[in-house]
Amino acid sequence: MNKIPLIAVGGPTASGKTRLAIDIAKAVGGEIVNADSVQIYKELDIGSAKPTAAERAEVKHHLVDFLDVFADFSVADYTELAHKTIADIDARGKIAVLTGGTGLYINSVVDDISFGEIDTNYEIRAELQQIADEQGGEALLELLRRFDPLAASRMHPNNVRRIIRAIEFYRVTGTTISEHQEMTKQAESRYEPVMFCIEWDRDELYDRINRRVDIMMEEGLLGEVKRLMDMGCTKDLNSMKGIGYKELMDHVNGECTLEEAVETIKRESRRYAKRQLTWFRRDKRIHWLDAHGNMLAEAMEIIKCCFG
Repeated sequence: MNKIPLIAVGGPTASGKTRLAIDIAKAVGGEIVNADSVQIYKELDIGSAKPTAAERAEVKHHLVDFLDVFADFSVADYTELAHKTIADIDARGKIAVLTGGTGLYINSVVDDISFGEIDTNYEIRAELQQIADEQGGEALLELLRRFDPLAASRMHPNNVRRIIRAIEFYRVTGTTISEHQEMTKQAESRYEPVMFCIEWDRDELYDRINRRVDIMMEEGLLGEVKRLMDMGCTKDLNSMKGIGYKELMDHVNGECTLEEAVETIKRESRRYAKRQLTWFRRDKRIHWLDAHGNMLAEAMEIIKCCFG
Protein backbone atom coordinates (compact mmCIF):
# COMPACT_ATOMS: atom_id res chain seq x y z
CA MET A 1 0.00 0.00 0.00
CA ASN A 2 1.50 3.32 -1.11
CA LYS A 3 0.75 5.61 1.78
CA ILE A 4 0.17 9.34 1.50
CA PRO A 5 2.75 11.45 3.37
CA LEU A 6 1.07 13.74 5.89
CA ILE A 7 2.49 16.30 8.32
CA ALA A 8 0.39 17.19 11.36
CA VAL A 9 0.99 20.16 13.67
CA GLY A 10 -1.24 20.08 16.75
CA GLY A 11 -1.12 21.37 20.28
CA PRO A 12 -2.81 23.68 22.77
CA THR A 13 -4.29 27.06 22.06
CA ALA A 14 -1.82 29.98 21.80
CA SER A 15 1.17 27.64 21.41
CA GLY A 16 2.26 29.06 18.04
CA LYS A 17 1.27 26.11 15.87
CA THR A 18 -0.19 28.30 13.10
CA ARG A 19 3.15 30.02 12.50
CA LEU A 20 5.08 26.75 12.67
CA ALA A 21 2.69 25.03 10.26
CA ILE A 22 3.01 27.87 7.74
CA ASP A 23 6.80 27.75 7.96
CA ILE A 24 6.83 23.97 7.49
CA ALA A 25 4.38 24.16 4.57
CA LYS A 26 6.54 26.78 2.85
CA ALA A 27 9.67 24.70 3.44
CA VAL A 28 8.21 21.51 1.94
CA GLY A 29 6.13 23.21 -0.75
CA GLY A 30 2.96 22.03 0.95
CA GLU A 31 -0.54 23.29 1.67
CA ILE A 32 -2.33 23.63 5.00
CA VAL A 33 -5.48 21.73 5.92
CA ASN A 34 -7.24 23.29 8.91
CA ALA A 35 -8.01 21.00 11.86
CA ASP A 36 -9.66 23.49 14.19
CA SER A 37 -13.37 22.99 14.84
CA VAL A 38 -14.07 26.73 15.24
CA GLN A 39 -11.98 28.11 12.38
CA ILE A 40 -14.13 26.22 9.88
CA TYR A 41 -16.93 28.77 10.35
CA LYS A 42 -17.43 32.01 8.47
CA GLU A 43 -17.89 35.14 10.61
CA LEU A 44 -15.89 33.63 13.50
CA ASP A 45 -12.64 35.46 12.88
CA ILE A 46 -11.27 37.06 16.04
CA GLY A 47 -12.43 34.56 18.65
CA SER A 48 -11.26 31.56 16.62
CA ALA A 49 -7.74 32.98 16.15
CA LYS A 50 -8.20 32.24 12.46
CA PRO A 51 -5.10 32.70 10.28
CA THR A 52 -4.96 36.27 9.02
CA ALA A 53 -5.34 37.21 5.37
CA ALA A 54 -1.59 37.84 5.25
CA GLU A 55 -0.85 34.39 6.69
CA ARG A 56 -3.22 32.72 4.25
CA ALA A 57 -1.49 34.56 1.42
CA GLU A 58 1.83 32.95 2.38
CA VAL A 59 0.58 29.41 1.72
CA LYS A 60 -2.68 27.92 0.48
CA HIS A 61 -5.14 27.03 3.26
CA HIS A 62 -8.03 24.56 3.05
CA LEU A 63 -11.12 23.93 5.22
CA VAL A 64 -10.95 27.29 6.94
CA ASP A 65 -13.63 29.99 6.89
CA PHE A 66 -16.02 28.02 4.66
CA LEU A 67 -19.02 26.92 6.76
CA ASP A 68 -22.14 28.90 7.62
CA VAL A 69 -22.53 29.49 11.36
CA PHE A 70 -25.99 27.90 11.29
CA ALA A 71 -24.82 24.74 9.46
CA ASP A 72 -25.06 21.26 10.95
CA PHE A 73 -21.57 19.74 10.82
CA SER A 74 -20.05 16.67 12.47
CA VAL A 75 -16.60 15.16 12.99
CA ALA A 76 -17.53 12.58 10.36
CA ASP A 77 -18.35 15.40 7.92
CA TYR A 78 -15.01 17.03 8.65
CA THR A 79 -13.07 13.79 8.23
CA GLU A 80 -14.64 13.08 4.86
CA LEU A 81 -13.79 16.57 3.60
CA ALA A 82 -10.25 16.35 4.96
CA HIS A 83 -9.59 13.02 3.22
CA LYS A 84 -10.75 14.47 -0.11
CA THR A 85 -8.69 17.61 0.37
CA ILE A 86 -5.51 15.74 1.28
CA ALA A 87 -5.98 13.37 -1.68
CA ASP A 88 -6.21 16.37 -4.00
CA ILE A 89 -3.10 17.97 -2.51
CA ASP A 90 -1.19 14.69 -2.86
CA ALA A 91 -2.38 14.22 -6.45
CA ARG A 92 -0.83 17.60 -7.30
CA GLY A 93 2.53 16.44 -5.93
CA LYS A 94 2.36 18.48 -2.72
CA ILE A 95 2.33 17.54 0.97
CA ALA A 96 -0.62 18.36 3.21
CA VAL A 97 0.11 19.96 6.58
CA LEU A 98 -2.81 19.20 8.90
CA THR A 99 -2.94 21.96 11.49
CA GLY A 100 -5.10 22.77 14.50
CA GLY A 101 -5.90 22.24 18.13
CA THR A 102 -8.86 19.88 17.75
CA GLY A 103 -7.23 16.58 18.61
CA LEU A 104 -10.26 14.56 17.56
CA TYR A 105 -10.08 16.08 14.08
CA ILE A 106 -6.38 15.29 13.74
CA ASN A 107 -6.59 11.73 15.03
CA SER A 108 -9.73 10.96 13.04
CA VAL A 109 -7.87 11.85 9.85
CA VAL A 110 -4.43 10.46 10.66
CA ASP A 111 -5.79 7.16 11.94
CA ASP A 112 -8.48 6.86 9.25
CA ILE A 113 -11.17 6.42 11.89
CA SER A 114 -14.63 5.49 10.65
CA PHE A 115 -17.54 6.90 12.62
CA GLY A 116 -19.96 4.30 11.37
CA GLU A 117 -22.78 4.71 8.93
CA ILE A 118 -26.12 4.22 10.67
CA ASP A 119 -29.52 5.56 9.81
CA THR A 120 -30.56 8.50 11.95
CA ASN A 121 -33.03 7.51 14.67
CA TYR A 122 -35.03 10.67 15.18
CA GLU A 123 -37.01 9.28 18.12
CA ILE A 124 -33.84 8.56 20.07
CA ARG A 125 -32.38 11.95 19.18
CA ALA A 126 -35.54 13.77 20.26
CA GLU A 127 -35.60 11.88 23.56
CA LEU A 128 -31.95 12.68 24.28
CA GLN A 129 -32.32 16.31 23.22
CA GLN A 130 -35.19 16.67 25.68
CA ILE A 131 -32.93 15.36 28.46
CA ALA A 132 -30.31 17.90 27.46
CA ASP A 133 -32.84 20.73 27.37
CA GLU A 134 -34.33 19.87 30.75
CA GLN A 135 -31.31 18.58 32.69
CA GLY A 136 -28.27 19.84 30.82
CA GLY A 137 -25.34 18.29 29.01
CA GLU A 138 -23.83 16.83 32.17
CA ALA A 139 -26.89 14.60 32.68
CA LEU A 140 -26.54 13.38 29.12
CA LEU A 141 -22.84 12.74 29.62
CA GLU A 142 -23.63 10.67 32.72
CA LEU A 143 -25.89 8.44 30.61
CA LEU A 144 -23.03 7.87 28.17
CA ARG A 145 -20.58 7.27 31.02
CA ARG A 146 -22.62 4.26 32.21
CA PHE A 147 -21.83 2.15 29.14
CA ASP A 148 -18.96 3.99 27.42
CA PRO A 149 -16.77 5.72 30.01
CA LEU A 150 -13.91 6.04 27.52
CA ALA A 151 -15.99 8.07 25.06
CA ALA A 152 -17.46 10.11 27.92
CA SER A 153 -13.98 11.02 29.17
CA ARG A 154 -13.21 12.56 25.78
CA MET A 155 -16.30 14.76 25.62
CA HIS A 156 -17.29 18.08 27.11
CA PRO A 157 -20.84 18.45 28.49
CA ASN A 158 -21.35 21.46 26.22
CA ASN A 159 -20.91 19.27 23.14
CA VAL A 160 -24.46 17.91 23.34
CA ARG A 161 -24.64 16.93 19.68
CA ARG A 162 -21.60 14.66 19.94
CA ILE A 163 -22.83 13.03 23.16
CA ILE A 164 -26.22 12.35 21.58
CA ARG A 165 -24.52 10.79 18.56
CA ALA A 166 -22.50 8.42 20.80
CA ILE A 167 -25.56 7.30 22.77
CA GLU A 168 -27.60 6.91 19.58
CA PHE A 169 -24.86 4.81 17.99
CA TYR A 170 -24.85 2.41 20.95
CA ARG A 171 -28.61 2.12 21.15
CA VAL A 172 -28.94 1.43 17.42
CA THR A 173 -25.94 -0.89 16.91
CA GLY A 174 -25.33 -2.41 20.36
CA THR A 175 -21.66 -1.39 20.04
CA THR A 176 -20.12 1.60 21.79
CA ILE A 177 -18.68 4.34 19.62
CA SER A 178 -15.28 3.94 21.29
CA GLU A 179 -15.25 0.18 20.54
CA HIS A 180 -16.15 0.90 16.94
CA GLN A 181 -13.44 3.52 16.60
CA GLU A 182 -10.87 1.22 18.18
CA MET A 183 -11.72 -1.49 15.67
CA THR A 184 -11.27 0.93 12.78
CA LYS A 185 -7.92 2.05 14.21
CA GLN A 186 -6.65 -1.50 13.80
CA ALA A 187 -7.14 -1.19 10.06
CA GLU A 188 -4.15 0.23 8.23
CA SER A 189 -4.31 3.98 7.68
CA ARG A 190 -3.85 5.45 4.22
CA TYR A 191 -1.33 7.94 5.64
CA GLU A 192 2.31 8.00 6.64
CA PRO A 193 2.18 10.75 9.27
CA VAL A 194 4.85 12.90 10.89
CA MET A 195 3.32 14.66 13.88
CA PHE A 196 4.49 17.67 15.89
CA CYS A 197 3.46 19.67 18.95
CA ILE A 198 5.14 22.65 20.58
CA GLU A 199 6.43 22.28 24.14
CA TRP A 200 5.95 25.24 26.48
CA ASP A 201 6.48 25.72 30.19
CA ARG A 202 2.98 25.73 31.65
CA ASP A 203 3.20 29.20 33.19
CA GLU A 204 4.54 30.64 29.93
CA LEU A 205 1.72 29.02 27.97
CA TYR A 206 -0.91 30.32 30.37
CA ASP A 207 0.57 33.81 30.13
CA ARG A 208 0.39 33.59 26.32
CA ILE A 209 -3.25 32.53 26.59
CA ASN A 210 -4.12 35.44 28.88
CA ARG A 211 -2.39 37.91 26.59
CA ARG A 212 -4.10 36.45 23.53
CA VAL A 213 -7.51 37.01 25.13
CA ASP A 214 -6.58 40.63 25.88
CA ILE A 215 -5.50 41.10 22.25
CA MET A 216 -8.75 39.56 20.99
CA MET A 217 -10.73 42.00 23.08
CA GLU A 218 -8.65 44.91 21.74
CA GLU A 219 -9.25 43.68 18.18
CA GLY A 220 -13.01 43.77 18.67
CA LEU A 221 -14.18 40.36 19.85
CA LEU A 222 -17.13 41.91 21.69
CA GLY A 223 -18.27 43.60 18.49
CA GLU A 224 -17.91 40.32 16.60
CA VAL A 225 -20.15 38.58 19.15
CA LYS A 226 -22.75 41.35 18.96
CA ARG A 227 -22.85 41.05 15.15
CA LEU A 228 -23.34 37.30 15.43
CA MET A 229 -26.18 37.79 17.90
CA ASP A 230 -27.76 40.33 15.54
CA MET A 231 -27.62 37.61 12.85
CA GLY A 232 -29.65 35.35 15.14
CA CYS A 233 -26.85 33.25 16.65
CA THR A 234 -27.53 31.71 20.06
CA LYS A 235 -25.45 29.67 22.48
CA ASP A 236 -27.05 26.39 21.43
CA LEU A 237 -25.47 26.52 17.96
CA ASN A 238 -22.44 24.26 17.46
CA SER A 239 -20.56 27.21 15.99
CA MET A 240 -21.02 29.16 19.22
CA LYS A 241 -19.44 26.48 21.43
CA GLY A 242 -16.01 28.01 20.98
CA ILE A 243 -14.58 29.69 24.07
CA GLY A 244 -15.14 33.43 24.00
CA TYR A 245 -18.42 33.49 22.14
CA LYS A 246 -20.79 32.06 24.74
CA GLU A 247 -19.11 33.97 27.58
CA LEU A 248 -19.52 37.31 25.83
CA MET A 249 -23.09 36.40 24.90
CA ASP A 250 -23.74 36.07 28.63
CA HIS A 251 -22.35 39.58 29.11
CA VAL A 252 -24.46 41.04 26.29
CA ASN A 253 -27.51 39.36 27.83
CA GLY A 254 -26.75 41.05 31.16
CA GLU A 255 -25.76 37.89 33.01
CA CYS A 256 -22.27 39.12 33.96
CA THR A 257 -20.00 42.14 33.66
CA LEU A 258 -17.52 42.48 30.83
CA GLU A 259 -14.64 42.00 33.27
CA GLU A 260 -16.19 38.78 34.57
CA ALA A 261 -16.73 37.50 31.04
CA VAL A 262 -13.11 38.19 30.07
CA GLU A 263 -11.79 36.44 33.19
CA THR A 264 -14.03 33.46 32.43
CA ILE A 265 -12.69 33.32 28.86
CA LYS A 266 -9.13 33.26 30.18
CA ARG A 267 -9.90 30.58 32.76
CA GLU A 268 -11.76 28.37 30.30
CA SER A 269 -9.02 28.82 27.70
CA ARG A 270 -6.39 27.66 30.20
CA ARG A 271 -8.54 24.66 31.12
CA TYR A 272 -9.02 23.85 27.45
CA ALA A 273 -5.26 24.01 26.87
CA LYS A 274 -4.78 21.54 29.70
CA ARG A 275 -7.28 19.13 28.09
CA GLN A 276 -5.57 19.56 24.73
CA LEU A 277 -2.18 18.71 26.23
CA THR A 278 -3.63 15.62 27.89
CA TRP A 279 -5.06 14.51 24.54
CA PHE A 280 -1.89 15.03 22.52
CA ARG A 281 0.46 13.57 25.13
CA ARG A 282 -1.31 10.23 24.78
CA ASP A 283 -0.01 9.93 21.22
CA LYS A 284 3.53 8.60 21.33
CA ARG A 285 4.08 9.33 17.64
CA ILE A 286 4.20 13.07 18.30
CA HIS A 287 7.54 14.88 18.23
CA TRP A 288 7.57 17.65 20.85
CA LEU A 289 9.50 20.74 19.78
CA ASP A 290 11.00 23.16 22.31
CA ALA A 291 9.23 26.49 21.88
CA HIS A 292 12.51 28.31 22.54
CA GLY A 293 14.56 26.27 20.08
CA ASN A 294 14.84 26.34 16.29
CA MET A 295 11.57 24.49 15.77
CA LEU A 296 11.55 24.69 11.98
CA ALA A 297 15.07 23.31 11.62
CA GLU A 298 14.31 20.49 14.07
CA ALA A 299 11.04 19.67 12.36
CA MET A 300 12.65 19.61 8.92
CA GLU A 301 15.34 17.20 10.09
CA ILE A 302 12.66 14.83 11.36
CA ILE A 303 10.60 15.21 8.16
CA LYS A 304 13.64 14.45 6.01
CA CYS A 305 14.40 11.35 8.05
CA CYS A 306 10.81 10.12 7.70
CA PHE A 307 10.09 11.03 4.09
CA GLY A 308 13.60 11.11 2.63
